[in-house]
Amino acid sequence: MKAHDVLEERGFFYQLTDEKIVADRLNGAPVTFYIGFDPTADSLHVGHLLPIMAARILQRAGHRPIMLVGGGTAMVGDPSGKTEMRQMLTPEQIQANTGDIRTQLERFVEFGDDKARMVDNADWLLGLNYVDFLRDIGRHFSVNRMLAAESVKQRLETGLSFLEFNYSLLQAYDFYVLARDYDCEFQLGGQDQWGNIVAGVDLTRRLLSRSVYGATIPLLTDQTGKKFGKTEAGAVWLDSGRTTVYDYYQFWRNSDDADVGRLLAYFTDLPIDQVQCLGGLQDTGINRAKEILAYEATAMAHGAEAAKQAFVAAGRQFGFADPQGTVETSSAVAAIGVDDVDDNLPTHELEAAMLGDGLWIVKLLVAAGFEKSNGAARRLLQAGGCYVNDERIEDLDRQITAADFTDGRMNLRAGKKNVRRIILRS
Repeated sequence: MKAHDVLEERGFFYQLTDEKIVADRLNGAPVTFYIGFDPTADSLHVGHLLPIMAARILQRAGHRPIMLVGGGTAMVGDPSGKTEMRQMLTPEQIQANTGDIRTQLERFVEFGDDKARMVDNADWLLGLNYVDFLRDIGRHFSVNRMLAAESVKQRLETGLSFLEFNYSLLQAYDFYVLARDYDCEFQLGGQDQWGNIVAGVDLTRRLLSRSVYGATIPLLTDQTGKKFGKTEAGAVWLDSGRTTVYDYYQFWRNSDDADVGRLLAYFTDLPIDQVQCLGGLQDTGINRAKEILAYEATAMAHGAEAAKQAFVAAGRQFGFADPQGTVETSSAVAAIGVDDVDDNLPTHELEAAMLGDGLWIVKLLVAAGFEKSNGAARRLLQAGGCYVNDERIEDLDRQITAADFTDGRMNLRAGKKNVRRIILRS
Protein backbone atom coordinates (compact mmCIF):
# COMPACT_ATOMS: atom_id res chain seq x y z
CA MET A 1 0.00 0.00 0.00
CA LYS A 2 1.54 3.31 -1.13
CA ALA A 3 0.37 5.69 1.55
CA HIS A 4 1.20 8.95 -0.24
CA ASP A 5 -0.67 7.87 -3.36
CA VAL A 6 -3.71 6.81 -1.33
CA LEU A 7 -3.77 10.09 0.59
CA GLU A 8 -3.39 12.10 -2.61
CA GLU A 9 -6.10 10.12 -4.40
CA ARG A 10 -8.51 10.70 -1.54
CA GLY A 11 -7.78 14.44 -1.44
CA PHE A 12 -5.85 14.75 1.82
CA PHE A 13 -2.97 16.96 0.68
CA TYR A 14 -3.05 20.75 0.49
CA GLN A 15 0.61 21.76 0.88
CA LEU A 16 3.82 19.74 1.20
CA THR A 17 7.26 20.99 2.15
CA ASP A 18 8.95 18.85 -0.53
CA GLU A 19 6.47 16.90 -2.62
CA LYS A 20 8.87 14.47 -4.30
CA ILE A 21 10.73 13.52 -1.12
CA VAL A 22 7.51 13.24 0.89
CA ALA A 23 6.01 10.99 -1.79
CA ASP A 24 9.08 8.75 -1.84
CA ARG A 25 9.23 8.47 1.96
CA LEU A 26 5.53 7.80 2.51
CA ASN A 27 5.39 5.31 -0.36
CA GLY A 28 8.48 3.54 0.96
CA ALA A 29 9.83 2.01 4.16
CA PRO A 30 8.14 2.83 7.49
CA VAL A 31 8.68 6.32 8.90
CA THR A 32 7.59 7.92 12.15
CA PHE A 33 5.16 10.83 11.83
CA TYR A 34 3.08 12.93 14.19
CA ILE A 35 -0.14 14.85 14.44
CA GLY A 36 -1.04 17.05 17.40
CA PHE A 37 -4.10 18.12 19.36
CA ASP A 38 -4.32 20.63 22.18
CA PRO A 39 -6.62 19.30 24.95
CA THR A 40 -8.72 22.47 25.23
CA ALA A 41 -11.90 20.42 25.76
CA ASP A 42 -12.76 16.99 27.14
CA SER A 43 -13.63 15.73 23.66
CA LEU A 44 -12.48 15.98 20.09
CA HIS A 45 -15.02 17.06 17.49
CA VAL A 46 -15.63 16.25 13.84
CA GLY A 47 -13.33 19.09 12.80
CA HIS A 48 -10.39 17.13 14.27
CA LEU A 49 -11.06 14.00 12.23
CA LEU A 50 -9.25 14.74 8.96
CA PRO A 51 -5.67 14.34 10.28
CA ILE A 52 -6.81 11.34 12.34
CA MET A 53 -8.17 9.64 9.22
CA ALA A 54 -4.88 10.38 7.44
CA ALA A 55 -3.04 8.81 10.38
CA ARG A 56 -5.15 5.65 9.97
CA ILE A 57 -4.10 5.35 6.35
CA LEU A 58 -0.44 5.92 7.18
CA GLN A 59 -0.53 3.38 10.00
CA ARG A 60 -2.13 0.72 7.79
CA ALA A 61 0.73 1.29 5.33
CA GLY A 62 3.21 0.44 8.08
CA HIS A 63 4.18 3.93 9.24
CA ARG A 64 4.39 4.72 12.97
CA PRO A 65 2.07 7.43 14.37
CA ILE A 66 2.89 9.69 17.28
CA MET A 67 -0.31 11.22 18.59
CA LEU A 68 0.77 14.34 20.47
CA VAL A 69 -1.63 15.80 23.00
CA GLY A 70 -0.43 19.29 23.83
CA GLY A 71 -0.66 19.57 27.59
CA GLY A 72 2.01 22.27 27.39
CA THR A 73 0.83 24.21 24.34
CA ALA A 74 -2.76 24.13 25.66
CA MET A 75 -1.57 26.42 28.45
CA VAL A 76 -0.60 28.99 25.79
CA GLY A 77 -3.33 28.62 23.18
CA ASP A 78 -3.05 28.34 19.40
CA PRO A 79 -4.20 31.59 17.75
CA SER A 80 -4.77 29.83 14.40
CA GLY A 81 -8.36 30.13 13.21
CA LYS A 82 -9.42 32.16 16.24
CA THR A 83 -10.62 35.74 16.39
CA GLU A 84 -9.91 36.11 20.09
CA MET A 85 -7.80 34.52 22.81
CA ARG A 86 -8.86 31.06 23.98
CA GLN A 87 -10.16 30.57 27.50
CA MET A 88 -7.32 29.68 29.85
CA LEU A 89 -7.56 26.24 31.45
CA THR A 90 -6.09 24.99 34.71
CA PRO A 91 -3.42 22.24 34.64
CA GLU A 92 -5.97 19.91 36.25
CA GLN A 93 -8.50 20.54 33.48
CA ILE A 94 -5.87 19.98 30.80
CA GLN A 95 -4.75 16.70 32.39
CA ALA A 96 -8.33 15.43 32.60
CA ASN A 97 -8.99 16.42 28.98
CA THR A 98 -5.84 14.60 27.87
CA GLY A 99 -7.11 11.31 29.29
CA ASP A 100 -10.50 11.69 27.60
CA ILE A 101 -8.91 12.47 24.23
CA ARG A 102 -6.64 9.44 24.39
CA THR A 103 -9.69 7.21 24.84
CA GLN A 104 -11.24 8.69 21.70
CA LEU A 105 -8.04 8.36 19.64
CA GLU A 106 -7.88 4.66 20.49
CA ARG A 107 -11.00 4.14 18.39
CA PHE A 108 -9.18 5.28 15.26
CA VAL A 109 -5.53 4.21 15.59
CA GLU A 110 -3.94 1.20 17.24
CA PHE A 111 -1.64 1.92 20.18
CA GLY A 112 1.06 -0.39 21.47
CA ASP A 113 4.65 -1.49 20.93
CA ASP A 114 5.80 -0.57 17.41
CA LYS A 115 2.34 0.82 16.72
CA ALA A 116 0.96 4.23 17.68
CA ARG A 117 2.49 6.14 20.57
CA MET A 118 0.90 8.96 22.57
CA VAL A 119 3.07 11.73 23.98
CA ASP A 120 2.34 14.93 25.92
CA ASN A 121 4.47 17.99 25.17
CA ALA A 122 4.01 19.10 28.79
CA ASP A 123 6.77 16.59 29.51
CA TRP A 124 9.38 18.78 27.80
CA LEU A 125 7.78 22.24 27.65
CA LEU A 126 6.79 22.86 31.27
CA GLY A 127 10.30 22.42 32.57
CA LEU A 128 11.97 24.81 30.14
CA ASN A 129 14.06 27.66 31.48
CA TYR A 130 12.70 30.77 29.79
CA VAL A 131 16.00 32.60 29.31
CA ASP A 132 17.73 29.47 28.03
CA PHE A 133 14.83 28.85 25.64
CA LEU A 134 15.09 32.39 24.26
CA ARG A 135 18.86 32.05 23.76
CA ASP A 136 18.82 28.55 22.28
CA ILE A 137 15.55 28.56 20.33
CA GLY A 138 14.24 32.12 20.01
CA ARG A 139 17.36 33.32 18.20
CA HIS A 140 16.46 31.11 15.23
CA PHE A 141 13.13 32.89 14.64
CA SER A 142 12.60 36.05 12.62
CA VAL A 143 9.84 38.29 13.97
CA ASN A 144 9.23 39.57 10.45
CA ARG A 145 8.63 36.03 9.24
CA MET A 146 6.40 35.22 12.20
CA LEU A 147 4.30 38.33 11.53
CA ALA A 148 3.85 37.20 7.92
CA ALA A 149 2.15 33.95 9.01
CA GLU A 150 -1.53 33.96 8.03
CA SER A 151 -2.70 32.92 11.51
CA VAL A 152 -0.84 35.88 13.04
CA LYS A 153 -1.88 38.44 10.41
CA GLN A 154 -5.55 37.66 10.93
CA ARG A 155 -5.27 38.10 14.68
CA LEU A 156 -3.35 41.38 14.47
CA GLU A 157 -6.60 43.00 13.36
CA THR A 158 -8.42 41.98 16.55
CA GLY A 159 -5.50 41.75 18.96
CA LEU A 160 -2.86 39.09 19.59
CA SER A 161 -1.35 38.53 23.02
CA PHE A 162 2.38 37.99 23.47
CA LEU A 163 1.48 34.66 25.06
CA GLU A 164 -0.15 33.42 21.84
CA PHE A 165 2.61 34.93 19.70
CA ASN A 166 4.96 32.37 21.28
CA TYR A 167 2.84 29.42 20.14
CA SER A 168 4.70 28.92 16.86
CA LEU A 169 8.01 28.60 18.73
CA LEU A 170 6.61 25.93 21.01
CA GLN A 171 5.11 23.85 18.20
CA ALA A 172 8.36 24.10 16.24
CA TYR A 173 10.20 22.95 19.36
CA ASP A 174 7.85 19.96 19.55
CA PHE A 175 8.91 18.82 16.08
CA TYR A 176 12.58 19.20 17.06
CA VAL A 177 12.12 17.14 20.24
CA LEU A 178 10.20 14.39 18.42
CA ALA A 179 12.85 14.24 15.69
CA ARG A 180 15.63 14.12 18.30
CA ASP A 181 14.06 11.60 20.69
CA TYR A 182 11.75 9.51 18.50
CA ASP A 183 13.28 9.78 15.02
CA CYS A 184 10.12 11.53 13.80
CA GLU A 185 10.53 12.94 10.32
CA PHE A 186 7.05 13.98 9.18
CA GLN A 187 4.27 16.19 10.59
CA LEU A 188 0.71 16.34 9.32
CA GLY A 189 -1.73 19.07 10.31
CA GLY A 190 -4.60 21.26 9.22
CA GLN A 191 -4.25 23.93 6.56
CA ASP A 192 -3.99 26.65 9.20
CA GLN A 193 -0.90 24.93 10.69
CA TRP A 194 1.36 25.47 7.67
CA GLY A 195 3.39 28.27 9.25
CA ASN A 196 3.94 26.27 12.44
CA ILE A 197 4.95 23.15 10.51
CA VAL A 198 7.43 25.04 8.33
CA ALA A 199 8.90 26.64 11.47
CA GLY A 200 9.44 23.17 12.95
CA VAL A 201 11.08 21.90 9.76
CA ASP A 202 13.45 24.87 9.76
CA LEU A 203 14.27 24.65 13.49
CA THR A 204 15.00 20.92 13.28
CA ARG A 205 17.32 21.47 10.32
CA ARG A 206 19.21 24.18 12.23
CA LEU A 207 19.55 22.26 15.50
CA LEU A 208 20.00 18.68 14.28
CA SER A 209 21.39 19.25 10.77
CA ARG A 210 18.79 16.85 9.38
CA SER A 211 15.78 17.16 7.11
CA VAL A 212 12.24 16.61 8.24
CA TYR A 213 9.05 17.21 6.28
CA GLY A 214 5.47 18.29 6.66
CA ALA A 215 2.13 18.49 4.91
CA THR A 216 -1.22 20.13 5.52
CA ILE A 217 -4.75 18.96 4.83
CA PRO A 218 -7.30 21.26 3.11
CA LEU A 219 -9.67 23.28 5.25
CA LEU A 220 -13.01 21.54 4.89
CA THR A 221 -16.13 23.67 4.57
CA ASP A 222 -19.72 22.96 3.61
CA GLN A 223 -21.53 24.38 0.60
CA THR A 224 -22.25 27.63 2.45
CA GLY A 225 -18.59 28.12 3.37
CA LYS A 226 -19.17 27.24 7.03
CA LYS A 227 -16.34 25.36 8.76
CA PHE A 228 -17.03 21.63 8.65
CA GLY A 229 -18.28 20.03 11.85
CA LYS A 230 -20.30 23.03 13.00
CA THR A 231 -24.08 23.10 13.21
CA GLU A 232 -26.57 25.64 14.48
CA ALA A 233 -26.30 23.91 17.86
CA GLY A 234 -22.49 24.12 17.84
CA ALA A 235 -19.70 21.60 17.29
CA VAL A 236 -20.43 17.94 16.57
CA TRP A 237 -18.49 16.10 19.29
CA LEU A 238 -17.12 12.56 19.39
CA ASP A 239 -18.23 12.25 23.03
CA SER A 240 -21.74 10.77 23.06
CA GLY A 241 -22.44 12.75 26.22
CA ARG A 242 -22.06 15.96 24.21
CA THR A 243 -23.48 14.75 20.88
CA THR A 244 -25.68 11.66 21.04
CA VAL A 245 -24.88 8.77 18.71
CA TYR A 246 -28.18 9.38 16.92
CA ASP A 247 -27.40 13.06 16.39
CA TYR A 248 -23.88 12.15 15.26
CA TYR A 249 -25.37 9.79 12.68
CA GLN A 250 -27.86 12.42 11.57
CA PHE A 251 -25.08 15.00 11.09
CA TRP A 252 -23.55 12.79 8.40
CA ARG A 253 -26.92 11.69 7.02
CA ASN A 254 -27.86 15.33 6.44
CA SER A 255 -24.76 16.10 4.35
CA ASP A 256 -25.24 18.15 1.20
CA ASP A 257 -25.53 16.04 -1.96
CA ALA A 258 -22.50 17.74 -3.51
CA ASP A 259 -20.31 16.88 -0.49
CA VAL A 260 -21.04 13.16 -0.22
CA GLY A 261 -18.22 11.96 -2.50
CA ARG A 262 -15.42 13.80 -0.76
CA LEU A 263 -16.81 12.99 2.71
CA LEU A 264 -16.84 9.29 1.84
CA ALA A 265 -13.24 9.61 0.64
CA TYR A 266 -12.14 11.36 3.82
CA PHE A 267 -14.17 9.69 6.55
CA THR A 268 -14.65 6.07 5.52
CA ASP A 269 -12.40 3.15 4.62
CA LEU A 270 -14.44 2.24 1.55
CA PRO A 271 -12.39 1.67 -1.63
CA ILE A 272 -11.94 4.80 -3.71
CA ASP A 273 -13.67 3.35 -6.79
CA GLN A 274 -16.74 2.63 -4.67
CA VAL A 275 -16.54 6.11 -3.15
CA GLN A 276 -16.56 7.67 -6.59
CA CYS A 277 -19.55 5.58 -7.67
CA LEU A 278 -21.55 6.41 -4.56
CA GLY A 279 -20.71 10.11 -4.78
CA GLY A 280 -21.99 10.22 -8.36
CA LEU A 281 -25.44 8.80 -7.61
CA GLN A 282 -28.59 10.85 -8.03
CA ASP A 283 -32.05 11.09 -6.44
CA THR A 284 -32.72 8.20 -4.03
CA GLY A 285 -29.26 6.81 -4.82
CA ILE A 286 -27.48 9.76 -3.24
CA ASN A 287 -29.63 9.35 -0.14
CA ARG A 288 -28.45 5.76 0.12
CA ALA A 289 -24.88 7.03 -0.22
CA LYS A 290 -25.58 9.36 2.70
CA GLU A 291 -26.86 6.43 4.79
CA ILE A 292 -23.66 4.55 3.99
CA LEU A 293 -21.54 7.58 4.91
CA ALA A 294 -23.44 8.09 8.16
CA TYR A 295 -23.24 4.43 9.14
CA GLU A 296 -19.51 4.11 8.35
CA ALA A 297 -18.55 7.35 10.12
CA THR A 298 -20.67 6.49 13.17
CA ALA A 299 -19.33 2.94 13.36
CA MET A 300 -15.78 4.24 13.35
CA ALA A 301 -16.43 6.71 16.18
CA HIS A 302 -18.92 4.71 18.30
CA GLY A 303 -18.79 1.09 17.17
CA ALA A 304 -20.81 -1.02 14.74
CA GLU A 305 -23.64 -1.81 17.15
CA ALA A 306 -24.28 1.85 18.00
CA ALA A 307 -24.18 2.73 14.30
CA LYS A 308 -26.68 -0.04 13.56
CA GLN A 309 -29.04 1.29 16.21
CA ALA A 310 -28.83 4.83 14.82
CA PHE A 311 -29.35 3.66 11.23
CA VAL A 312 -32.49 1.70 12.08
CA ALA A 313 -33.90 4.41 14.36
CA ALA A 314 -33.45 7.08 11.69
CA GLY A 315 -34.85 4.81 8.97
CA ARG A 316 -37.95 4.00 10.97
CA GLN A 317 -38.52 7.67 11.64
CA PHE A 318 -37.88 9.04 8.15
CA GLY A 319 -37.80 6.03 5.85
CA PHE A 320 -34.96 3.99 4.38
CA ALA A 321 -33.37 5.24 1.18
CA ASP A 322 -32.77 1.82 -0.39
CA PRO A 323 -34.87 -0.86 1.34
CA GLN A 324 -34.45 -3.26 -1.61
CA GLY A 325 -30.65 -3.03 -1.52
CA THR A 326 -30.25 -1.96 -5.15
CA VAL A 327 -27.14 0.18 -4.48
CA GLU A 328 -24.05 -2.00 -4.35
CA THR A 329 -21.71 -1.42 -1.43
CA SER A 330 -19.19 -3.30 0.67
CA SER A 331 -20.36 -1.39 3.74
CA ALA A 332 -21.68 -3.54 6.58
CA VAL A 333 -24.86 -1.46 6.53
CA ALA A 334 -26.00 -3.54 3.54
CA ALA A 335 -26.47 -6.56 5.81
CA ILE A 336 -28.63 -4.79 8.39
CA GLY A 337 -32.31 -5.69 8.42
CA VAL A 338 -34.76 -3.08 9.67
CA ASP A 339 -35.96 -5.45 12.39
CA ASP A 340 -32.46 -6.35 13.60
CA VAL A 341 -32.36 -3.86 16.46
CA ASP A 342 -34.69 -1.96 18.74
CA ASP A 343 -35.81 1.55 17.96
CA ASN A 344 -33.20 3.78 19.59
CA LEU A 345 -34.28 7.37 19.16
CA PRO A 346 -32.70 9.79 21.65
CA THR A 347 -35.01 10.10 24.64
CA HIS A 348 -35.90 12.65 27.28
CA GLU A 349 -37.69 11.48 30.40
CA LEU A 350 -40.41 13.72 31.78
CA GLU A 351 -41.81 13.30 35.26
CA ALA A 352 -45.61 13.12 35.27
CA ALA A 353 -45.64 15.60 38.14
CA MET A 354 -43.95 18.18 35.90
CA LEU A 355 -46.60 17.67 33.25
CA GLY A 356 -49.44 18.36 35.64
CA ASP A 357 -52.40 19.90 33.85
CA GLY A 358 -50.12 21.03 31.04
CA LEU A 359 -46.47 21.87 30.30
CA TRP A 360 -45.61 24.86 28.11
CA ILE A 361 -44.13 23.62 24.82
CA VAL A 362 -41.38 26.23 25.03
CA LYS A 363 -40.14 24.84 28.35
CA LEU A 364 -40.20 21.29 26.98
CA LEU A 365 -38.13 22.27 23.95
CA VAL A 366 -35.48 23.72 26.25
CA ALA A 367 -35.61 20.85 28.77
CA ALA A 368 -35.27 18.24 26.00
CA GLY A 369 -32.19 19.97 24.62
CA PHE A 370 -33.56 21.33 21.35
CA GLU A 371 -32.85 24.95 22.26
CA LYS A 372 -30.79 26.68 24.91
CA SER A 373 -33.29 29.38 25.87
CA ASN A 374 -36.99 30.17 25.88
CA GLY A 375 -36.37 32.90 23.31
CA ALA A 376 -34.75 30.48 20.88
CA ALA A 377 -37.59 28.00 21.40
CA ARG A 378 -40.16 30.71 20.62
CA ARG A 379 -38.32 31.55 17.40
CA LEU A 380 -38.38 27.88 16.43
CA LEU A 381 -42.15 27.80 16.94
CA GLN A 382 -42.66 31.05 15.03
CA ALA A 383 -40.67 29.62 12.11
CA GLY A 384 -42.96 26.58 12.00
CA GLY A 385 -40.18 24.15 12.90
CA CYS A 386 -41.73 22.37 15.90
CA TYR A 387 -43.73 19.14 15.62
CA VAL A 388 -45.49 17.01 18.22
CA ASN A 389 -46.17 13.52 16.87
CA ASP A 390 -45.70 14.93 13.33
CA GLU A 391 -48.25 17.72 13.96
CA ARG A 392 -46.79 21.17 13.38
CA ILE A 393 -47.19 23.40 16.43
CA GLU A 394 -47.74 27.07 15.68
CA ASP A 395 -49.42 28.16 18.92
CA LEU A 396 -46.78 29.78 21.14
CA ASP A 397 -48.93 29.04 24.18
CA ARG A 398 -49.43 25.35 23.37
CA GLN A 399 -49.56 23.14 26.47
CA ILE A 400 -48.37 19.54 26.37
CA THR A 401 -50.81 17.26 28.23
CA ALA A 402 -51.25 13.55 28.89
CA ALA A 403 -53.42 13.39 25.75
CA ASP A 404 -50.29 13.92 23.62
CA PHE A 405 -48.78 10.65 24.87
CA THR A 406 -49.50 7.11 23.69
CA ASP A 407 -48.38 4.39 26.07
CA GLY A 408 -46.35 7.05 27.87
CA ARG A 409 -44.45 8.12 24.74
CA MET A 410 -44.50 11.14 22.46
CA ASN A 411 -42.27 12.25 19.58
CA LEU A 412 -41.01 15.83 19.61
CA ARG A 413 -39.26 17.16 16.52
CA ALA A 414 -37.41 20.37 15.64
CA GLY A 415 -36.93 20.89 11.91
CA LYS A 416 -36.89 17.92 9.59
CA LYS A 417 -34.65 15.47 11.38
CA ASN A 418 -33.90 16.51 14.97
CA VAL A 419 -36.12 14.14 16.95
CA ARG A 420 -36.49 13.16 20.59
CA ARG A 421 -38.78 10.59 22.14
CA ILE A 422 -40.38 12.07 25.27
CA ILE A 423 -41.09 9.33 27.82
CA LEU A 424 -43.53 10.07 30.63
CA ARG A 425 -42.46 8.70 33.99
CA SER A 426 -44.80 8.40 36.97
